[in-house]
Amino acid sequence: MNGNRKPVHLAVYDTLADWETGHTTAYLARGGYEIRTVGASLAPVRSVGGLRIQPDVTLDDLRPEDSSLLILPGADLWDTSDDLAPFARKAREFLDADVPVAAICGGTAGLAREGLLDDRAHTSAVSFYLAATGYKGGERYVDTDAVTDGRLITAGPTEPVAFAREVFGLLGVYEGEVLDAWYRLFHDSDAEAFAVLEAAGR
Repeated sequence: MNGNRKPVHLAVYDTLADWETGHTTAYLARGGYEIRTVGASLAPVRSVGGLRIQPDVTLDDLRPEDSSLLILPGADLWDTSDDLAPFARKAREFLDADVPVAAICGGTAGLAREGLLDDRAHTSAVSFYLAATGYKGGERYVDTDAVTDGRLITAGPTEPVAFAREVFGLLGVYEGEVLDAWYRLFHDSDAEAFAVLEAAGR
């Protein structure tokens, strides 16, 4: 493990979609990354599954230069209010500083509203979900499980394993056949993939 790695920051807010980032954060932590939660304030939030999460740091105090990655999970609030818009603005700060951002489900809609998907290849739940935001990036929409364009990763709500795969590839946590084996094990329950991971010490 590399003790010099900067933390990965997971955005947390009420109605957070619990299932979307679990593979990503668990295996980043196993790969030597500290996972720190970032909230609008330090007040606890509750996920859609009722989990109480205490933010480690506030959005205002988060600086791109102190982070390896900002993860924006989905949440009902992305579609029902503008409360989470500051998280999309923080994503702009990260991308402007060449620090990666990974958004899944509603997080992609937040990025679309912020104009961050207008000129980047991306995906989401379905194309018309993002079209409803009024964004200008429809021609860059890719109908696939997850997309990496430069420092930005996007995925839809049914693709938490593909989302994790893209994050691991971008950060170099797993590469090549090991990355492929990780994906096959967790997405396809491919028992042969376990042997590849075991041989690689993962």
